[in-house]
Amino acid sequence: MSRPFAYCRVSTTEQTTTNQIHEIEGAGFAIQPQRIVTETISGSVAASERPGFRQLLQKMESGDVLVVSKLDRLGRNAMDVRMTIESLEKSGIRVHCLALGGVDLTSPAGKMTMQVLGAVAEFERDLLIERTQAGLIRAKAEGKKLGRPEAASTTAIVLELKSQKFSQSQVAAKTGLGIATVKRHWNKFEKTLAQK
Repeated sequence: MSRPFAYCRVSTTEQTTTNQIHEIEGAGFAIQPQRIVTETISGSVAASERPGFRQLLQKMESGDVLVVSKLDRLGRNAMDVRMTIESLEKSGIRVHCLALGGVDLTSPAGKMTMQVLGAVAEFERDLLIERTQAGLIRAKAEGKKLGRPEAASTTAIVLELKSQKFSQSQVAAKTGLGIATVKRHWNKFEKTLAQK
């Protein structure tokens, strides 16, 4: 006989899993309190590395059903989510995602849904890479210098502004450099003077 379990996750302590639990109950799943696992941890942490999720896996058996409100509760990227679902399927555990119409992600229709979602995620990543590369090409064509400024020219600029009696924070604001970078060049010059 299959037993329903729920996994509810939030990323920060300011958030609560209450809405996720209500969504699962509202979808008709009567889950006993000891079978609801809640956890506060970033979605960027792989499901297999989350203490609460590992605790959940120890409770579940073949034939059980894991219910999540949204796919991103299992992971932030498509690869991690897919690996988690495949691992659960190998253990005989079905996965239902309410946001995807309650489809069992281990069923043929669910697997197709996962493939489509994976393809969309890969497409979005490729578009981002393409836009970034196009932006770099355009910036180079416009003669903009890319990357960090060369240390020697940066030091010269910082020292020039220092000689004009600008403070470190004013130099940072004027040049767009971080205050730590300004301090590093400022101190490097003062060390050189002290050694002379």
